[in-house]
Amino acid sequence: MSVELKNVTKLSGAETHIYETNLRLEEGEFNILLGTTLSGKTTLLRLMAGLEKPSMGEVWFNGEDVTGVPVQKRNLSMVYQQFINYPNMSVYENIASPLRVARTPAAEIKQRVDKVAELLKLGPMLKRMPNELSGGQQQRTAMARALVKDAGLVLLDEPLANLDYKLREELREELPKLFKESGATVVYATTEPIEALLLGGHTTTLHEGNVTQHGATAEIYRKPHDLLSAQVFSDPPINTAKVTKKKEWFFLSDKVRWLADDRYANLEDGVYTVGFRPHHINLMAKHDQTVTVQGSVVITEISGSESVVHIDVDGDTWVSLSHGIHRLEAGDEAELYIQTDRCLYFDEALRLIGD
Repeated sequence: MSVELKNVTKLSGAETHIYETNLRLEEGEFNILLGTTLSGKTTLLRLMAGLEKPSMGEVWFNGEDVTGVPVQKRNLSMVYQQFINYPNMSVYENIASPLRVARTPAAEIKQRVDKVAELLKLGPMLKRMPNELSGGQQQRTAMARALVKDAGLVLLDEPLANLDYKLREELREELPKLFKESGATVVYATTEPIEALLLGGHTTTLHEGNVTQHGATAEIYRKPHDLLSAQVFSDPPINTAKVTKKKEWFFLSDKVRWLADDRYANLEDGVYTVGFRPHHINLMAKHDQTVTVQGSVVITEISGSESVVHIDVDGDTWVSLSHGIHRLEAGDEAELYIQTDRCLYFDEALRLIGD
């Protein structure tokens, strides 16, 4: 099912939840809505579902205006962050419930429930009640109900947020395959850039009710249109600084400079904004295309086999993400290495320069 939002806005009193949006999602795609909390992801999902009506504009499915069509008459399923199952029904009956509402023949119901239960590893649990399941199993039951309906559009609102790490990793890998097999158009809301990259497909970045960019997920990550899209697609936050271009050099300061590569050789001299993601500024030099900066450690966070170091460099606080355990104390002086070949440059309007 293709989905198109035409000049859609959503107001609530004096507040604008969604600014004028034009967005087209093609049939059979895995689509990601990426943004922080309150960026507008859930509101867009609810507009697509028909749970809310746009204040202005139209929602179209397969070339047909469905703006006034109630949710019950739209061929879609929705799964929320907080899983919803019928507590007085077995797992089997929970999954089968939309098929029973549609008066699907019993033999077909069994076939479809068994198939989706196998895909989501729920086969041994079909006779259990929801209160006998773990949180992950209950969420998979809710997903199975969305899948079994064979809806043309599946809306997923942060469906993995409450699951344990191992199950999240498994489902991130499995979900695109599951829905590709179903042929459904999927819209998946998340706050996590890494999740968007793992899921692939196409991504729409959102900030405070505005769509900042839409396109292939990996392409947006590598080539954000502007600094705002780059910030949405970076966690920990992308680091920024002012640099001055003089002839063939970029100057971060009087002591720190690097050669402009071929993409920027003909860029006019002047002041620009440089951005570099936390994993592109490290505590160890990875290759020749690095420059060294000195700073004072603000705080160090160690997570598994990675170290996140917040460091003050001439009054700016940057974040470095490095592999390995690096136990630096607040106030320690440290050297960091910026991978200059991974830098993004933005003009005065904070639009990306070059490709």
